[in-house]
Amino acid sequence: MAVIGVTLDLITKVMAVAWLNPADPVHLLGGLLRLQLVRNPGAAFSLGENFTPVFAVLSAAVLVGVVLFGVRRIGHTGWAVAFGLVSAGVAGNLIDRLFRAPGPLHGHVVDFLQLPYWPIFNVADMCITAAAILIIVLSVIKNIGLDGKRLAPTPRTRRDPPAERTPNEPGPASTD
Repeated sequence: MAVIGVTLDLITKVMAVAWLNPADPVHLLGGLLRLQLVRNPGAAFSLGENFTPVFAVLSAAVLVGVVLFGVRRIGHTGWAVAFGLVSAGVAGNLIDRLFRAPGPLHGHVVDFLQLPYWPIFNVADMCITAAAILIIVLSVIKNIGLDGKRLAPTPRTRRDPPAERTPNEPGPASTD
């Protein structure tokens, strides 16, 4: 999954850089999808533009963590897909930060897909988003652990029923 995601991300970015003019976006599907080439030095929504080296190092750490620690514990196909998608997304954007202008650790990520009322993104971002959704479904909704086993339900606090009153005890005022 990771290899497919990274490959698709790289191919689409090469095509976007070669064919799209940043000043002349292409409108597709009646305006539902716009191809607008931008180079993003920051993180999601172009936040933190001055911290590109930090994002590159953090991305590398996440990728190493997923590969070295997470992959060995996976015992469920859904989790394998989720980790593959996370790896593809992180690796795709990390490749841009390492190898694109203005230079290593400072490279700008190529973004080119835009939906109405949504920031411009790329295939790597789609992989990360899909992984996040899949992780929520697996862990929260289906309650499946990395090993593929159902997680024990979390104990819920239970309210004890009110104690029985004896006939002589005062209780709430009666409306009879």
